[in-house]
Amino acid sequence: MLPLTLAEVAIACGGRLELGDEGRIVQSVTIDSRMVQHGDLFVGVRGEHFNGDDFAVDALRAGAAAVVVHEVAGRHLPAGASRIVVDDDRDALAALANAVRRRAGVAVAAITGSVGKTSTKDILAALLRPIAKVVATPGNFNNEVGLPLTLLSIDRSTEVVVAELAMRGQGQIRELARIAQPDVGVITNIAPVHLELVGSVEAVARAKSELIEELGERSIVVPDGEPLLEPYLRIHRGRVVTFGRPGSSICAIAVEMRGGGTHALIDAFGRRARFDFNFTGGHLLDDALAAIGAFIELGFTLEQAKLGAGQVEFSGLRGEVTLLTGGGVLLNDSYNANPISMRAALDHLASIAGGRPMVAILGDMHELGPGAAGFHRAVGEYAAALGVRVIAIGELGRDYLVGAPGESWCATVEECIEALPKVIAPGTATLVKASRAVRLERVANVLLGKPGGAPAADAEADRV
Repeated sequence: MLPLTLAEVAIACGGRLELGDEGRIVQSVTIDSRMVQHGDLFVGVRGEHFNGDDFAVDALRAGAAAVVVHEVAGRHLPAGASRIVVDDDRDALAALANAVRRRAGVAVAAITGSVGKTSTKDILAALLRPIAKVVATPGNFNNEVGLPLTLLSIDRSTEVVVAELAMRGQGQIRELARIAQPDVGVITNIAPVHLELVGSVEAVARAKSELIEELGERSIVVPDGEPLLEPYLRIHRGRVVTFGRPGSSICAIAVEMRGGGTHALIDAFGRRARFDFNFTGGHLLDDALAAIGAFIELGFTLEQAKLGAGQVEFSGLRGEVTLLTGGGVLLNDSYNANPISMRAALDHLASIAGGRPMVAILGDMHELGPGAAGFHRAVGEYAAALGVRVIAIGELGRDYLVGAPGESWCATVEECIEALPKVIAPGTATLVKASRAVRLERVANVLLGKPGGAPAADAEADRV
């Protein structure tokens, strides 16, 4: 973080410094008392199942310079403990992050969308790293707590921030955009995700378009021809950059996938350059086009973007391709799932199979509302048309079964793991994918020979 005195922190948080040296400088913020380093600022953020204030004493014992807590909690701290008292912990964290963002004067690109926002974030960060000092959203730090923590990792050397924005309802993208104050926005796509929470695809578009509204006269990068975004783009005062199909601002003229990479001739505003990406998958190339659009709108050139194209490192459990003992290949895309990303992953599997028999181990897609059964069945039909044998998991997953040859169903992940030796032959190309709550990476871990098939730890389910 940019160095701030405790007095400056208190002003930025909208709180008051009750005890402590006003001039003491802090350069790092944490909300986890277990991660406190000497001199850190600890913010007691409240969650659904915990109260961060309860850990303020632990943070002080670990060497925190001061703690940010509510007034009631402040009364129970040890005498002489440095404290900043605030009315609302999350508002305080957001205000502090916004103050750091404004003081740093960095460029910020904000990325949202129903599918592919994390991959687009990863690609844009990779394109930028050879030419700029970058801070990018780590893991799933894409909500009202994660975004401020991302911004608070800005230091004096930072030049660009690549921030992912997620939501589970109306108004949340607007809130995040006001914290980040982006110079460039990206909407990767609009898809039927989390319909139980927002009601319709049109409502998803409305929520994502809050980013357009908050950009004012700044640039927005959007998929070409998305009708649900048109009402919002028509009144946007800034530049609209499109990507995707031929004739877009950013598009692929020729594409060849070979040797685990994608070789593409990219056209950007009439200029062309050849890119060598270190990934495969048509959906990831679409994400790359969006990233290139943001890259250029940040003030860089198409030629400069080539430098990082072969150095993309995707966040875990997203499109990881691994060769298996016995000649098989695993596509581990188990972090999350929705109808659009399922189809993209099945296409990706077909593109890397190389003549191997194809199997998709698919778990439930959650929060799809009353049409959930139809969405699952459509994915099953798409897999059958590609020649992919489906192993379905879970009650919702049962609807993937469409009567195709070799398909089967398991009630639980554990049942699937037990059946793996019988249903996955050596030399198979296998996709593993489901919604985050299923923790289907346990199946991938077994296929990779990792012990136990234990699920990865997750602070909070991903938002859309």
